[in-house]
Amino acid sequence: MTVPVRVRFAPSPTGLLHIGNARTAVFNYLYALRHHGTLILRIEDTDIERSAEMYTDRIMEDLQWLGIHWQEGPDRGGDEGPYLQSQRLSLYQDYAERLNREGHVYKCFCSNERLEALRQQQLSKGTMPRYDGRCRSLSKDDVTQLESSGQQPVLRFHVKGPPVIFDDLVHGRMNFDPSGIGDFILVRSDGMAAYNFACVIDDHAMHVTHVIRGEDHLSNTPRQVLVYRALGWEPPAFAHHPLILGPDRSPLSKRHGVTAVSHYREEGFLPEALLNYLVLLGWTPPTGQEIFSQEEITDVFSIESVSRSAPVFSRQKLEWLNSHYLRQKSDVELSGLLAPYLAKGGLAPDRIDPAYLARVAGALKENLVLLSEAEGYLGIFFDEKFLFHEEANALLRDGAHRETLRGILLVFGRTPTITEDGWPSFLSRLAKETGRKGKALYAPLRAAATGMMKGPELVKTLPLLGRERIIKRIEMALEAAGNG
Repeated sequence: MTVPVRVRFAPSPTGLLHIGNARTAVFNYLYALRHHGTLILRIEDTDIERSAEMYTDRIMEDLQWLGIHWQEGPDRGGDEGPYLQSQRLSLYQDYAERLNREGHVYKCFCSNERLEALRQQQLSKGTMPRYDGRCRSLSKDDVTQLESSGQQPVLRFHVKGPPVIFDDLVHGRMNFDPSGIGDFILVRSDGMAAYNFACVIDDHAMHVTHVIRGEDHLSNTPRQVLVYRALGWEPPAFAHHPLILGPDRSPLSKRHGVTAVSHYREEGFLPEALLNYLVLLGWTPPTGQEIFSQEEITDVFSIESVSRSAPVFSRQKLEWLNSHYLRQKSDVELSGLLAPYLAKGGLAPDRIDPAYLARVAGALKENLVLLSEAEGYLGIFFDEKFLFHEEANALLRDGAHRETLRGILLVFGRTPTITEDGWPSFLSRLAKETGRKGKALYAPLRAAATGMMKGPELVKTLPLLGRERIIKRIEMALEAAGNG
């Protein structure tokens, strides 16, 4: 009988959702979808000092924005809850007492100062730092005396037994010698379960079948397998994907730019573009295809095909994908996505004619890489934001360009109406009747009509501005240049 696939994404609410953690969430989500399984969202908030409910809310908000849906979690409940580790402390305590009774753990009273001195001594000798087992030999009387003096011990797992061997779905057969691990902490002195303990208890209790996470956890896995072994449980399957690197091939961090999903969201990246890009980081589909719908990704994604080599983050590639997805939006869809950026730019979207806003979105579509870039073009289409940018002013001070604008005004004067479809032919008339063509004609026209030297195509922009508004702006341009 096949066991239903159950995976989990288990972030710590100590900060905003990092782009690397979001990739782990995406891999888990796609694996669950591919195998018709269950995705669990578990919040690992046992770091009381650094955890905050605000971050839990932000993490869930960013996951939902990305299009990741979980079936069990703190907001949805489920049969294996609660899904906040801070609400599962009694469960950890029960298993810690069982391991103590069965002789798998012992109390350790070593101070932080001693442990640091031990670590430095081992490093100076070129050996891997690990606990030396000093408190393992304490007698019951020794433990009683130390506790009576007010010292709070940690609970350490006694590492022993044969090598830890498991098959990683990404890295293949892994073999760890227990002698190189050292006795590790299961319960901290404040009574809180350590990561390698709480993680095992929760994954077993929640019937997790596959643990998909970053390879920074690969060194934790043998410790967790030892706990599984001590409790007589079968470990889940493990898959440790490589971490994302920055352009300098060091782990992606703030020095490489923004790393939080919420920051990409605020900049105006689309969730489907970011999800698509995260999947491609370290995984190449058999067909070489780069742009997918979520359904297509689900059909072809395989965690076993993720490369062992760490991928390098490319903002340029992400922006390329985003611009593609923006161009695929209908004008109406895009106008809805632009609304928050109009508001940020000082406009009230609900007071703008929706049909006009959709046409503005259509005109901008080819020029946008990020939604937030729309703010820079608002002055073209909305008079209250209109101004002449410095580059446009510099061009308009040129006498030849002012002469071109006066010629353009004359043609407008001889053309009392211009139909919606008549602008291409009107531009041809401008070239013929002013004797200007190419940049000599369109650069001053763009500068005067839009206040900018770049932007959407004039053939799309001018109909949105209309004859009267263009004439008024040309007259303003000439006046500002001292030739009104």
